[in-house]
Amino acid sequence: MPLSVKNKPPELRMTPIIDVIFMLLIFFVCTANFRSLEGVLPTDMSLPGTSAAQFVLPVPEKLDSARITLTFDRSPHWTVESNQCRTLAEVRTLLRQLREAKKDLPVIIASEQNVPMEYVIDLYDACRAAGLSKIQFAATAVK
Repeated sequence: MPLSVKNKPPELRMTPIIDVIFMLLIFFVCTANFRSLEGVLPTDMSLPGTSAAQFVLPVPEKLDSARITLTFDRSPHWTVESNQCRTLAEVRTLLRQLREAKKDLPVIIASEQNVPMEYVIDLYDACRAAGLSKIQFAATAVK
């Protein structure tokens, strides 16, 4: 082996590396999705021949405040003035009926300690969306 080849330092060829980088850049630009994500689309989910259950809340003549009890056992359970609700949509329907009965009705939200905060906030938001502005939270004594 000649002496000049032996002492020559190794050489790093940059051209193939730059080619690979440009190929990756072209690939990512071509496969990128620049469309905005779709939001919630208004859709009527009712099937022909079905009807939505209508809740009618018996509103007493003298209603000072509405009490909503929120419990949690693997899923949230709502009780609005002794009416059991399975979904938050049912709660919203009852809250709108209460709002129609009395415009400035105070609402008291009583939730158990094991209820995740997201359900309490959802209930608060449902009260606000129904037009109820006097919302209070029931407090329990800490032992």
